[in-house]
Amino acid sequence: TFSCTYARLCWTVLHLTPTRVVLKERTPVRKCPCQIGLWVSSPLQVARREFQTSVISRDIDTAAKFIGAGTATVGVAGSGAGVGTVFGSLIIGDARNPSLKQQLFAYAIPGFALSEAMGLFCLMVAFLILFAM
Repeated sequence: TFSCTYARLCWTVLHLTPTRVVLKERTPVRKCPCQIGLWVSSPLQVARREFQTSVISRDIDTAAKFIGAGTATVGVAGSGAGVGTVFGSLIIGDARNPSLKQQLFAYAIPGFALSEAMGLFCLMVAFLILFAM
C-alpha cells in the first residue's frame, strides 16, 4: 500500500542521513489513498531536520581561524621592515647630499605611509578572520 511504502522510504532516508532528526508525534498529515477519510499520524512522515556540527568540526574551524590570523599578522612585520628601510634610505641619502634634504623627506613620507598602510591592512584582515568569521 501507499502508506507502507512511503513510511518505509521515509524510515530508510531518515536513518541514512548524518543529521539529527526531530520527530513530531500525533500530527495529522496528508491522507493515504487507501485510507480515505482517515488521518495518517505516523511520526516517520512528519520530520524536521536540523543541521548539527560536531565538536571536532568546530575545533578544526577554530584552529583554522587562529592559523589564518597568525599568517595575516606576518604582514605587520613586513610593514615594520619597510618603514625601517624607507627611513634608513632617507638617512643615507641625507648623509650623501645634505642639500637635497627637503626633496628626500618629501619622497620618504609617502613611502612610509604606503608601507604602514599595508601593515594596517594585514592587521585588519587578521581581526576580520578572528572576529567576523
